[in-house]
Amino acid sequence: MMIRFKILSFFIPLMTLAPILFAQKNLQVKVLKSANENKVDISIGGRPFTSFLYPDSLEKPVLYPLRAASGTVVTRSFPLESRAGDPTDHPHHLGVWFNFESVNGLDFWNNSYAIPADKKKLYGWIRTDRILETKSGDTGVLTYHANWTNEQKDIILEETTRYEFSGDGDQRIIDRFTTLKANKDAAFNDAKDGMLGIRLAHELQIPDAEDAKLLDKDRLATGNYVTSAGKTGNDAWSSRAVWCKVFGKMGADSVSISIIDHPKNINYPTFWHARGYGLFAANPLGEKIFTNGKSEKNLHLKKGESVTFRYRIVINNGRQTISAAQLNELAGSFAKK
Repeated sequence: MMIRFKILSFFIPLMTLAPILFAQKNLQVKVLKSANENKVDISIGGRPFTSFLYPDSLEKPVLYPLRAASGTVVTRSFPLESRAGDPTDHPHHLGVWFNFESVNGLDFWNNSYAIPADKKKLYGWIRTDRILETKSGDTGVLTYHANWTNEQKDIILEETTRYEFSGDGDQRIIDRFTTLKANKDAAFNDAKDGMLGIRLAHELQIPDAEDAKLLDKDRLATGNYVTSAGKTGNDAWSSRAVWCKVFGKMGADSVSISIIDHPKNINYPTFWHARGYGLFAANPLGEKIFTNGKSEKNLHLKKGESVTFRYRIVINNGRQTISAAQLNELAGSFAKK
């Protein structure tokens, strides 16, 4: 009961809430590891949903691309592919990822192919060394092990992540549970760039002056943010809330992506690093910049200690986006996991 009260206390009515629809039956999820690539493909109801990519050419493992139930790709194509109208800034923003800007002085967040070779020693890698489990069914499961290392491959943290995938005719859900165990003393120093990130498709960006120059009017930015605490648009950035939703039009469809925090996470409810240009991230360890220096949140793990982060990602498409009431319900069910 206390958990439920804690969640609901952050919810401010945003609008007249649509009735919660009857749940649809979950579709079958297939999780298939490639025999010759560092890749695991996830399909739902026989349709591609996403792939877990962990080749040596990437500085971190990612889910890429993400698709709505309709098949619409809701993540940016760059840097792995090229799609007209997609921005090419921030090459380290790729699909869905999890890392942090400052761990023992190394920048894991901003590492990419664009970093000059003589600067690479300042950055960190997340190197996936084994897939621990794949399971198909009503809920698909993917569990992997990875090491957070410096350029010389010295291990700072061991990561074990479990993904749970599910979906129905209009919705896709990803539950991510990540445990980081310190292989040596590890200091996460309060920093802006972290931790769970998604780079959105252009249509889900908040419109700006540059968008009006696009020739393809079907790909205009129409995005907006709203949080469980009632913040909207660019005001979502640096605010705290149990969940944050980005929504917009993609073709004839209404599409939304929501990230839900978990009450067991450090510094709950999280700060939102949600930018109008398409970066959508939850960062509980960026308190100093988000509060203009009024407070900060550092995390220190001694060798052998661990910390777990839990997040739920919900993707919806249809004639209307998911309501606040439905997200509150999903937050409540996720809090019990």
